[in-house]
Amino acid sequence: MHRDRLRWYVEGGAPAADPHHPSGTDSGGARAYPGCRDPRMPRESVAVELPGTVYFATRSPVWAGGRAFYDPGAAGRAWARAHLITAEQFGDIVAQEMYRAPGRDLDLGEALRTGRQRLGPGRYETVVCPGALDGVPLLTFTAPWGVDGVEHTVPSAPYLAHLAAGLRDAGAWTADQIAAYLAARPGGAGRWTTEQVAALTAPAA
Repeated sequence: MHRDRLRWYVEGGAPAADPHHPSGTDSGGARAYPGCRDPRMPRESVAVELPGTVYFATRSPVWAGGRAFYDPGAAGRAWARAHLITAEQFGDIVAQEMYRAPGRDLDLGEALRTGRQRLGPGRYETVVCPGALDGVPLLTFTAPWGVDGVEHTVPSAPYLAHLAAGLRDAGAWTADQIAAYLAARPGGAGRWTTEQVAALTAPAA
């Protein structure tokens, strides 16, 4: 969601600091990302709204809370950012998210034909194609289960702040809209209020 964090997956390296973390550091800073074989950043990044919903489940050791997943078959609309990258880079990012070494090209033919392709059993190894933008396929990776097929997990404050910052940078939604949207996602709904999420990224007094 956040272009600056995507940079570590593309260019490689270890995040040294994260302004959204209460301590001022990145809770996953000890992890070094190998980066993509092609280290060029996306030529374009745009806001998109996709069919389906985003929800929080499992537990991230980096963010100490629920991870975000996308269910394209659920009711609703999912707010996201589309980054124009190569198929090779997409495969390398998928590998890094599963804590594997990049370097293997993916055959994404099934995802392009049917809208869904399971690459493996991992939480981020199911590729979905919910549509296209200007003739270019929209691809992302998520879990093999849907929003109703897993126990939901509350996301942490740093994670929500990071997602909110990424959506804000996209320029399509207001801060109030973003706070209300994130607070309503399954996993966060009933545990986070719109006001609490808004306070995570409010300017310091």
